Amino acid sequence: MDLIVTISHFFQEGGFFMYPILLVLGCGIAIAIERYVYLTSARSANRKVWKELMDVLSRRDYPRAMGISQKSGAAIGKILMYGLERVKSARQRDDIETAMEEGLMEVLPRLEKRTHYLATFANISTLLGLLGTVSGLIGAFAAVANADPATKAELLSSSISEAMNCTAFGLGGAIPLMLIYSFLQSKTTELVDSLEMVSVKFLNMLPDPGAPVTRDAGKV
Repeated sequence: MDLIVTISHFFQEGGFFMYPILLVLGCGIAIAIERYVYLTSARSANRKVWKELMDVLSRRDYPRAMGISQKSGAAIGKILMYGLERVKSARQRDDIETAMEEGLMEVLPRLEKRTHYLATFANISTLLGLLGTVSGLIGAFAAVANADPATKAELLSSSISEAMNCTAFGLGGAIPLMLIYSFLQSKTTELVDSLEMVSVKFLNMLPDPGAPVTRDAGKV
C-alpha cells in the first residue's frame, strides 16, 4: 500500500509531462508484447512445418510439399513455396535460390514490423523527460522571481522536484524500452538466420536441375 501511495505521489509531483511519457511507455509495452508473441509463434510454426517437410522432401514428393507449404501460413512455408514452384522450370540451382530470396524478402517486413518503434518511443520518452525538466526549471525561476521571500524556498523546491521526477520517469521508461528493443531485434535476427539456414538445407536436398532425373513414383 505504501508503495502505491509513493508512486502516486511521485507521479503527481512530476507535472503534466508525466502523462505523455506514460502514454509512450504504454504503447511501447503493448507493441513489445505483440511482437514477442508473434515472433515466438512464428518460430514455433516454422519448426513444425520444417519437421513435417523434411520427410516429404527427402522422398522428393514436391506436390505434397507444395500443399503443406501453402496450408501452413508459416514464413518458412512461404519461402519454400517459392522454391518449390520453381523446381520444375529451373534450369540451374540459382533460379530456385533467387525465387526463395524473393520469398524471404516478402516475409521479412512482417517479422520486423513495428519493432523499430520501440527505439523511437525510448528516445521520445527521454526527450519528454528532458522537456519536463526544462519546463519545471522555467517554472522554478519564474516562481522565485515573483514570489514573496518567505515562500521562495518552498516554491523553488516544488518546481525542482517536478523537474527531477519528470526526468527520472522519462529515463525510467526509456531504459526498459531500449532493452526490450534489443531483445526483440536479437530474436528477429535469430529467426531470419534460421530461415536462411533452412533455405540452404532445402537447396542441398534438391537434385541438380541440370542433371537428368529418373522419374519415380512420388517424384516430379
